[in-house]
Amino acid sequence: MEQGDRKLFVLDTNVLLHEPLAIYSFEEHDVVVPMTVLEELDQIKDRKRDISREARVAIRALEDAIGGSTTPEQIVQGVPLSGGAGQHAASGHLAIFPDHQIDFTTGALPGDCNDNRIINTALHLQQQHQPRSVVLVTKDINMRLKAKGAGMAKVEDYRTDQLVDDIRFLTKGFHCYPGNFWQQRDLLATTGHGQHTLHQVPRHELGDAPLSINQYLIDETSDFCGRVQAWSEDSVSILDLGRQHLLHQHAWGVTPKNIYQGMALQALLDTDIDLVILTGPAGCGKTILAMAAALELVVEQKLYERIIVTRSTPDLAESIGFLPGTEEEKMMPWLASVTDTLEVLHKNDVNPGGSMNYIMEKANIQFKSINFMRGRSIQNSVVFLDECQNLTASQIKTMITRMGQGTKLICCGNLSQIDSNYLTAVTSGLTYIVERFKDFEGSANIYLNGVVRSRLAEYAEAHL
Repeated sequence: MEQGDRKLFVLDTNVLLHEPLAIYSFEEHDVVVPMTVLEELDQIKDRKRDISREARVAIRALEDAIGGSTTPEQIVQGVPLSGGAGQHAASGHLAIFPDHQIDFTTGALPGDCNDNRIINTALHLQQQHQPRSVVLVTKDINMRLKAKGAGMAKVEDYRTDQLVDDIRFLTKGFHCYPGNFWQQRDLLATTGHGQHTLHQVPRHELGDAPLSINQYLIDETSDFCGRVQAWSEDSVSILDLGRQHLLHQHAWGVTPKNIYQGMALQALLDTDIDLVILTGPAGCGKTILAMAAALELVVEQKLYERIIVTRSTPDLAESIGFLPGTEEEKMMPWLASVTDTLEVLHKNDVNPGGSMNYIMEKANIQFKSINFMRGRSIQNSVVFLDECQNLTASQIKTMITRMGQGTKLICCGNLSQIDSNYLTAVTSGLTYIVERFKDFEGSANIYLNGVVRSRLAEYAEAHL
């Protein structure tokens, strides 16, 4: 591991918990895992938390990479890495560093906590391998600050799964053109497909704005609203929807209050779209639109058999075991936003309580814990996954891969309300799926711009 042109990455425990196969993500560079990290993984792997699975997967990945016939000397010096099927091409080396055997030099951090021991290991390797570049990789912001203050030249966050550098550049699912859309653009052809009208527009007429499948296009002054059906370097196929048509949609007595809600409701009611991602500030209407559309599709149109509601919970549902009742009763405190929405949808009924009970039975609404979704195959259902901003990319992948034939998944979240210790707006699983699915013909993403809950909520969102 003396190649000067290759970096040496020292991994913290939280990197392997965030991405258990992170050792394969550094291409031709070498990876060092301190013994302290293995001890922390060993302590976590038996906990009754979902994160324990990530620890076990990381331990197995390390064992597979090292192999059974490797000598202790080879493990310390580094064994060649070879990425398995579906993994990044890894051609560097992996080493397990025995940091307990090192008498760290004067000036190192006190070794009374694991973070300090990992930082001291990185400092030791930095001194030992000069002038080679040694990088400490951790998702702990405070640890990065401590490492820099202790003399670590290079400290980085784990960014392999980070698709955008700034949340402002995250695709919103729509693009607004100034003025009147049709007065400034030429039309190649217009064709009718049943009830739908498709326009072919030259690609250069739409400017430099990035386009994606099922992206909505609107303008400032006319009734135009369209959705990108297909595009190439020469032309773009636009499905003509019409602003007024979107604003006059109905779903379970709910009508859109603005064009953004109109675009969201159109995607929610379109059975050709299997995944709908709704983002936006608190009070923009994500939950009520999702539940109204789900009830419309299940009860009125009878296109699906049931509604399954789930969401992330603090500590990934460890604490719900202390609540009384069945699984659904345990989940009720976390899903109060959904039950509140159902109350709003039926507040004008003669007997709102009876209406809610009837609808929950009629629509077969089930409240499920996200912990018990792994291994399931959900068919012919509308699945509503709320508070997605607190899930990692791997956790959301677990949910999406549960969806079977005839199932529609609705993901909602607010990237400004992340509760996880190790997630930010750019590393959230919600951001990850927005970017990954923007070119998938069976998905649509809409950022609901504007707070409609109340003038108090609107003012708070703008000024607090």
